[in-house]
Amino acid sequence: MTANEILDMLYGTLHTTGIYNFQWNIVVMWCVGLLFIYLAIAKKYEPLLLLPIGFGIFIVNFPLVPLMGYSHGHAQLLQVFYHYGLEWEVIPCIIFLGLGAMTDFGPLIANPKTLLIGAGAQLGVFITFTGTVLVGFTLKEAASVSIIGGADGPTTIYLTQHLAPQLLGPNALAAYSYMALVPLIQPPIIRLFTNDKERKIRMRQLRPVSGQEKILFPLIASGIIALLVPAVIPLMGMFMLGNLMKESGVVGRLTESAQGSLMNIVTIFLGISVGATMHADKFLSWKPLFIFSLGLLDFGVCTMGGIMTAKIMNLFLKEKINPIIGAAGVSAVPMAARVSQMVGMKYDKTNHLLMHAVGPNLAGVIGSAAAAGMFIAMFD
Repeated sequence: MTANEILDMLYGTLHTTGIYNFQWNIVVMWCVGLLFIYLAIAKKYEPLLLLPIGFGIFIVNFPLVPLMGYSHGHAQLLQVFYHYGLEWEVIPCIIFLGLGAMTDFGPLIANPKTLLIGAGAQLGVFITFTGTVLVGFTLKEAASVSIIGGADGPTTIYLTQHLAPQLLGPNALAAYSYMALVPLIQPPIIRLFTNDKERKIRMRQLRPVSGQEKILFPLIASGIIALLVPAVIPLMGMFMLGNLMKESGVVGRLTESAQGSLMNIVTIFLGISVGATMHADKFLSWKPLFIFSLGLLDFGVCTMGGIMTAKIMNLFLKEKINPIIGAAGVSAVPMAARVSQMVGMKYDKTNHLLMHAVGPNLAGVIGSAAAAGMFIAMFD
């Protein structure tokens, strides 16, 4: 082998390395991924999601890594997770199955008025939809972006995959980011839209809910949703199935699997698949960056919408609702309900709002799914 041939071989090998193909913009994405990992480890903000998402962002942004896309006609590793899990909409539905198996609808059944709060908390969805259309997004893109304010990651993925799959990465990242940052975002909004007297309102203890009511609820809710917004029955049907398994008490092994091992497995695949979509070439453009910034405003308006709905309801109710629980009308289960409890106890250490806040929190899950179903019916 001649010296020139050796040099050509070395030069060709250099071409296959990440060092030769290095670009400055991937450093930005490394920082984004490491920020998510930092928030997960140091701040413990939704670590089950932010850790795999952050690592997915970090690892996919090395040059030439065979993780996303296709090679010689075969899908690469994370492309397989993404294709079967997100493109085929399997993972969001399985996550809803697990969430249903963890959910107690008792507070919502005991105080069905809180359904109105969950509906009111969708205000930001429709305001954001209008604003996003005005700045140049298509109707389908605007619908998929606006659902971020509902703070429901699986629903955001489900709707985006239907209407604007090219925005799946930034939409999912924004939704899960703001879900994780609920403890930072919501308290200032609660303080801004409530006064000291309202924050100290005490609510009567909820009535006991019978086992029969809890069994009937997922059946009745599934039927109503299937009739009114059939497009989201894959999500909500699995949600109600998980809850029926839990409340029936006869399939303990299935319920335990849905709550535990199955939920944990799909969460890993969800997180790393979402992160892997965030390649620098796709993320560092005006639309994804605009979506990420707009998501914060969207989430804030949804939080405000829930609070103001509770305050409007108080104009007509003899037994007043503490408007703090209106903030739980977004679908960040159970974090938003815990934040309502935390804020309420700052003003009255003996005023426990957690169970009252669970009602609008679950209503927000149903409300965001209903909004998604409406968008799918209109634009798909």
